[in-house]
Amino acid sequence: MRPGGGKRALQMAAFLAALLLLWQGLAWAGFWPRYLFPGPRQVFGSLWGMALDGSLGRAVLRSLGRLGLGYAISALAGTALGVLFSRFGWLEATLGRLSLGLQTLPSICWLPLALIWFGLNEKAILFVVVMGSVLSISMATESGVRHVPPVWIRAARTMGCSGARLYFKVVLPAAFPSILTGLKQGWSFAWRSLMAAELIYSTPGLGFLLNSGREFNDAAQVMAVIGVIIVLGTAINQAVFAPLEGRVRRRFGLD
Repeated sequence: MRPGGGKRALQMAAFLAALLLLWQGLAWAGFWPRYLFPGPRQVFGSLWGMALDGSLGRAVLRSLGRLGLGYAISALAGTALGVLFSRFGWLEATLGRLSLGLQTLPSICWLPLALIWFGLNEKAILFVVVMGSVLSISMATESGVRHVPPVWIRAARTMGCSGARLYFKVVLPAAFPSILTGLKQGWSFAWRSLMAAELIYSTPGLGFLLNSGREFNDAAQVMAVIGVIIVLGTAINQAVFAPLEGRVRRRFGLD
């Protein structure tokens, strides 16, 4: 455990406890009808009910499966595009500039086009997830590669390293901190894009559970699913990206 880790865990536990007390207090105060603002007991009851009937487990597995496939495509394509942008100036001046503009477009804006092109199916959701994350990864990769110290590259070439070997042995490892930042950002964009796309797709998925809760005016279910989405996002970040960031800090002497 890192220094201060226990203290931070206690601080987080105290914060969550205070948050639950505030939530329960607002529910008891009755500022809003219970069906609009349910208390923790109603939300956890809804969560438990979805867990027992299996709908929550199916939704989580389906959403994570879609996310895994879409994010894998985005990571591979985004990293390759970033390297190409940094390698070929004409490509960066054309497609790179266009990608920079497209990155400002909210990913949900791709959904109508995806529905026209692919119909209401898995391909449309996959397209939205990829478009929501691939550009941020490519931009971060390009930035990282461009900021590799030229002296490192000259030294590698002096020792006979060139071509693809130069990129895999020197350039990409040196640019990895920036690439990792892009991968982490791309993951968060992919997660958001998936939830937005699943809201209109009537098959098992967390977004579908959110939408069904809205249709039945079930605020407890909506809040329960939102909580699951937050917990999953935090867990994936702590299990995957936090350890990688720790290794990068130690590797570059920052920790």
